[in-house]
Amino acid sequence: MENSSPRMAGGTREGEEIEVLESTEVFPVAPEEQWKSLFDKYDPENSGFISTERFRDLLATHGSELDPHKLEVLLALADGNADGKICYQDFVNLMSNKRSNSFRRAILQGSRQLKGCNLRDEVGLGLSQRLVRHIAYETLPREVDRKWYFDSYTCCPPPWLILAITIAEVTVFMYYGFQLDRLVLQVSSPSFLKSPLPYHPQLRAQAWRYLSYIFMHTGIEHLSLNMAMQLLVGVPLEMVHGALRIGLVYVCGVLAGSLAVSVTDMTAPVVGSSGGVYALVSAHLANVVMNWSGMKCQFKLFRMAMALVCMSVEFGRAVWLRFYPPAFPPCPNPSFVAHLGGVVVGLTLGVVVLQNYEQRLQEQSLFWIFFCVYTLFVLCAVFWNIFAYSLLDVRLPPPP
Repeated sequence: MENSSPRMAGGTREGEEIEVLESTEVFPVAPEEQWKSLFDKYDPENSGFISTERFRDLLATHGSELDPHKLEVLLALADGNADGKICYQDFVNLMSNKRSNSFRRAILQGSRQLKGCNLRDEVGLGLSQRLVRHIAYETLPREVDRKWYFDSYTCCPPPWLILAITIAEVTVFMYYGFQLDRLVLQVSSPSFLKSPLPYHPQLRAQAWRYLSYIFMHTGIEHLSLNMAMQLLVGVPLEMVHGALRIGLVYVCGVLAGSLAVSVTDMTAPVVGSSGGVYALVSAHLANVVMNWSGMKCQFKLFRMAMALVCMSVEFGRAVWLRFYPPAFPPCPNPSFVAHLGGVVVGLTLGVVVLQNYEQRLQEQSLFWIFFCVYTLFVLCAVFWNIFAYSLLDVRLPPPP
């Protein structure tokens, strides 16, 4: 017989309430349609919202199935919602590890402080878990983000991009080291610039050279500094932000570096991955400074000073080499301007990317502003390379 009992104050029938409380669905790993089915049991009107009271009932029933850190975030979401309602989309964002701006605001403005222990205080963690926790404290300024990352990181895919670039750079360096019969100051070899990889102003029509120059280095001293900074900063950032975002910052820094040289140091070639490396390191250091009180990495002042020293040493080496008498005039030594192009990209586009952990970049107006400015720079530099050299009658060195 059809249940004719009146609806309860919460808007569900007694039978429906019992069915909800007895549900055993595990929504952290269920597909989205099952999350929707579970959410709809608390939303019989299909409005897309449920009250915070019903939301707490849902958590009371299924909280044991959630990671404790994720449960804390959900409770903060419920307590921080001034409208007294929880949106289905925010619920799905949480379950699929994607957080919208409204979700973040609900967390940050919540009246309930997260009272669980800090991630650093947790004991009994395995080696891989301690590594993930260490990376979280190295790169993320908010405890809620650190816990979120710790719970959701699966090492699938692993941080492959920076490692692949570094391996390729070492392989190319060793190949030319044997071919040129030198490891220090390879740039002094007459055959160094004959490779199809470096950027050379006479060969600027070969568009791949604006990116491929990162695989050539002036010597082992150049490669070592770049490789150290690239691995120590790039790999942790890729573990947190993913290959797509870190690749975007890195490639933008590389392209900005070669284009900046073609505009400001028009007769010089370019080699080395400093444009991409400086973009990543500058973005990370700026993010640390802007969130100084929230960053809990150990010895952060000393480590930041050491990073600046390494960058300064590498930049000073590049400036010295640029103005040192070239081994084979009239072709000058490689330019240092690519370093500055990478720094500018890191302090603009890179900072926006690193500050918006688990946020959709396409929803950030500042990201689009910097991206449009960067695109405009690229277009202007392309036109400069097409027309300015002939209009200014620049005397270029002979092709290698």
